[in-house]
Amino acid sequence: MLRWLKADNERSKKTETFRNISDGLEEIYLDKLLPIEEYYDFHRFYSAPLTPADFNAKPMVMLIGQYSTGKTTFIRHLLERDYPGMRIGPEPTTDKFCCIMDSSSSGGGDHVIPGNALVVDRTLPFTQLSQFGNGFMNRFEASMMEGSPVLQGVSFIDTPGILSGEKQRLQRGYDFEGVVNWFADRVDMILLLFDAHKLDISDEFRRCILACGQNENKIRIVLNKSDMVTTQQLMRVYGALMWSLGKVINTPETSRVFIGSFWDEKLNNDEQRSLFEKEESDLYADIAKLPEEAALRKLNDLIKRARLAKTHACLMTYIK
Repeated sequence: MLRWLKADNERSKKTETFRNISDGLEEIYLDKLLPIEEYYDFHRFYSAPLTPADFNAKPMVMLIGQYSTGKTTFIRHLLERDYPGMRIGPEPTTDKFCCIMDSSSSGGGDHVIPGNALVVDRTLPFTQLSQFGNGFMNRFEASMMEGSPVLQGVSFIDTPGILSGEKQRLQRGYDFEGVVNWFADRVDMILLLFDAHKLDISDEFRRCILACGQNENKIRIVLNKSDMVTTQQLMRVYGALMWSLGKVINTPETSRVFIGSFWDEKLNNDEQRSLFEKEESDLYADIAKLPEEAALRKLNDLIKRARLAKTHACLMTYIK
C-alpha cells in the first residue's frame, strides 16, 4: 500500500524545498517581526511568540470522529504496522490525544512520551498545550516510531472517540473543544470520519466540527466502512450523510466526501471495488502533497500574523 507514498520521484526534492522555506520564514520572523511584537506587547493581547518548532514541524493530519469509526485503524492502514500505545476494538478504545510521529529526532526506537514531557520539549510544537492543565496532560501522549517512510513526511493526531451524552462531556476534565480548536489551527488537514452505520452527529461531535473555526479548507470527509453495505444502501447512506453535514458545515460549497474502506482486510462487499480504489487514491494524493502545501500554509499564516502585528502597532502608537 505504500506505493502511494513512493510513486512520486519528486517528493524528496519538495520535502527539501519545504525545509528551506521554513528556515527562511523563521529567519524573517526572528529578525523582522518578533522585535515589533515584543516592543508593542503583542503577545499579551494575542498569541504567544512562535518557536522554531512551529516552523520546522512536519505537516500534521488530525482525525476526528465518533467512537469505532476507524480512526486508529486508518492510521495503522497508512503506516502498515502497529504503533506504540495503539488500541483497536468495537468499544471506545482511544481515550487520549495521541500524536504519531517519527522518532529520529528523539533518540530513535519505538516508544511513548507522556503529555507532561511533551509540553516541555521545545523541539516539538506542543509547548502551548500546557494551558489546558493537568487534566489534559494525563490524556495526551506521543507515539514515536522509527523507520516509517510515511512519518518522515507527515505526522498524525489521533483523537478520542466522541460519544453522545452530556455527562460524558462534563466528566472529561479538560476543555475538549478548546484542544480540538488549538490543533485545528495548526494542523494541515482535518479528517472527519463517519461509519456507514453511524451517520448521526451528536451534540459534542457538532461542537467539535464548529470548533474547527475558520479552517473549513482543511477539512476532508471520509465515509469509512463502505464495504459493509450494498450499492443501493451506499447511495442512501451517502445522501443521509450529506443531509446531516448540511446542518453543521455552513458553506455554500459541497463538501468533498471520500468513500472507501480504509483497513487491511479484504472487502466484505466488492461491488464498488473500483470506486473505493479511486477514492483511496485521491485521498492518499492529498496527504502525500502535504509537505508542499505546508510551506505555503506557513507562509500564509506568517503574512496574516504580520498584518495583525502591524495593526496592533498602529493602535498602540495612537493610544500612546
